[in-house]
Amino acid sequence: MTGEALGWDDPTPTACLALADGLVLFGSGAGATGVTVGELCFNTAMTGYQEILTDPSYAGQIVTFTFPHIGNVGANEDDVETVAREAAVAARGCVLRASITQPQSWRAHEGFDAWLLRRGIVGITGIDTRALTARIREDGMVNAALSHDPRGAFDVDDLLTLAREAPPMSGAELATLVSGRAPAPWSGGAWSWGRGFDGALGAAGPHIVALDYGIKGNILRLLASRGARITVLPATASPQEVLATEPDGLFLSNGPGDPEATSAVVGDTLRALLDRRLPTFGICLGHQLLGHAIGARTAKMRQGHHGANHPVLDVDTGAVSIVSMNHGFMVDASTLPANARETHRSLFDGSNCGLALTDRPAFSVQYHPEASPGPHDSHALFDRFLEMIAHAEPTAAR
Repeated sequence: MTGEALGWDDPTPTACLALADGLVLFGSGAGATGVTVGELCFNTAMTGYQEILTDPSYAGQIVTFTFPHIGNVGANEDDVETVAREAAVAARGCVLRASITQPQSWRAHEGFDAWLLRRGIVGITGIDTRALTARIREDGMVNAALSHDPRGAFDVDDLLTLAREAPPMSGAELATLVSGRAPAPWSGGAWSWGRGFDGALGAAGPHIVALDYGIKGNILRLLASRGARITVLPATASPQEVLATEPDGLFLSNGPGDPEATSAVVGDTLRALLDRRLPTFGICLGHQLLGHAIGARTAKMRQGHHGANHPVLDVDTGAVSIVSMNHGFMVDASTLPANARETHRSLFDGSNCGLALTDRPAFSVQYHPEASPGPHDSHALFDRFLEMIAHAEPTAAR
């Protein structure tokens, strides 16, 4: 065996995590059996583990949770964020500190371990996740291979080879892989106490086309709850296909992978739609793709931003919001063209978190206002989008 092997007192571990940098960790397996490979990142959120693992933005990644007790409130289908159910599972694996316990929540439909197994997500428990997080923070995200075998039969050399030969996230075009395959209407509303999720709302408000690069369900719920009529189109929809639906506004969704690689596929469509002065709002990957469409550049981050406790400054008002983030790339604010300005900035590292165009009705943010960590700090962005649509030129989409 080659590599740096650390910790496990049980003589028969049932899971192994091998990092491309040589670190090998043993623990107890959870969820699905087998081997998975992906970029190892960490998430600092204390809640929302189902939403995290079903967020298509995590496609191609293994998520390390810094909070030790993951799974203690069980799982249900209401908290699944994946909209395109025919798409591949979002996160490829998860790394946990404590063993998964029996659920203790009235909302639980099943145990978290059973849910992981049913969704094909490989997990490992018994890991010092904070030490692993510190390693990622210092050295950057690294590819890893995760194996769950109840017999404890691991070929560590093979796992290290898998991790080292896995393609990097830089250059990876993943958005079209997690996107829905066909146009689909959306009308479900947001969740509320005592009522759960609102069903079909039958909204008669402005028609919004959402381009699905890996869209999260709660984004659509918050738009629908504000009266919007929504059509979700695949990431590869052409300008003609978008305009044929007669939209009043355009939403650019979150998603996984390298935004530069995805921009090479969808960039011409976005530029054509921006030229039509269609009111546009982007989140996360949608923010990065908007940046590319106007000539800005993106850069890979060392550790990325993944969590529900990130402070972001509104440059215009001076207000600070606590937001949810999930991205490994960022827009380089120094490359924004003259017709764009920075609107939001991370107070952790100063990275760009928002932009707005000065000559067209379009804006975007790097974070997830629908994830509600504030809990409602950033919901006004959806209102801003609808107000922009209400004041747009009547023929903008023609």
